Amino acid sequence: GRQMPLRLVSIADSDARGIEALRQDLESLEVPPGEARPTSPSPVPVFGAPEVTLLDLPQLSEDQPAHRPFVAAFADPWAGDLAVFRSPSMDSFEVLTTFGSTARIGSLVSDFHAGPTSRFDLGNALVVDLFSGTLESVSDLTLFGGANALAVETASGVWEILQAGTAELIAPGRYRLTRLLRGQRGTEGAMGTPTPAGARVVVVDETLAALPIAEGDLALPWNWRIGPATRPVSDDSYVGTPFTPAGVGLRPFSVAHEEQPWRKPRSPGDITIRWTRRSRALSADSWGAVEVPLVEEVEAYEVEILAGGTVKRSLTTFTTSAVYAAAEQITDWGALLGPGDTLDIRIFQLSASVGRGAVKTATLIF
Repeated sequence: GRQMPLRLVSIADSDARGIEALRQDLESLEVPPGEARPTSPSPVPVFGAPEVTLLDLPQLSEDQPAHRPFVAAFADPWAGDLAVFRSPSMDSFEVLTTFGSTARIGSLVSDFHAGPTSRFDLGNALVVDLFSGTLESVSDLTLFGGANALAVETASGVWEILQAGTAELIAPGRYRLTRLLRGQRGTEGAMGTPTPAGARVVVVDETLAALPIAEGDLALPWNWRIGPATRPVSDDSYVGTPFTPAGVGLRPFSVAHEEQPWRKPRSPGDITIRWTRRSRALSADSWGAVEVPLVEEVEAYEVEILAGGTVKRSLTTFTTSAVYAAAEQITDWGALLGPGDTLDIRIFQLSASVGRGAVKTATLIF
């Protein structure tokens, strides 16, 4: 006899055991081994320190307290949620918050010059390189609703907020932005003269995370570390930076429409300096209001009388006018100010929280 391989199919027990089997020819089923296929395991992501920007900006929305600064971050690859730690020293860091949104951050390609406010700046173009994300043109109506807002760092920690109606892609990641609205949300005083190429640019949208600090934390120098929330604060994937929140969102806007003496007949004597109050309230943009809201605890102003860069006298008032008395003029200048004279002044609205607001500098002509 000879042996042959069989595969059992079933076994049944009765008076005799019945077995059903199939013959198998294993040699005909054998397949010769082929060449080994190379394996390609998924690469393990390596997270470096993110690009992080801390911004002290005016209040951007009603659902965020005005005093809170913002953090914007970008990384490729993105590590998921980032943790924000802070400490008054270089150790004992405590977690403040986490966030998971990647912002559109970039830099200026060329110098960016100052321009007009309260109307379109049609003479300047903002050319930026973005690390990620896109920009697109919007209609004027959409622009007036707050679209295409960007923050440009004109000096260390100083940001101008502007909006762009037209966005033109001129190279991968590079945009030429025109039809600009400058100095938005009271930042006209932050314009650079010019802002140099390489300055940081951040698109202002919902990807910015507000830092939940208390008003008592303002003006305190903190050390910050920001990095992947899944890793310890001492990890190399964290970036450290000093940052002192100043509460820019609480700072009163500069005043406007200072009255020029030459526009009305007058005789030498007391001078009444007049101006119009502005409001940092988001609702102040309403065209239906008779008066813009007063969000400060008390309406108060300081007026500085200047001689060159020197302050000759300071006046304090609780209305939108201040009297520069004849006797004060004689003390300061030796005579009353009259036709042909000029007077340089600075006006500040005052805040109980942060002191002086944004400055309005003007030259009065008699």
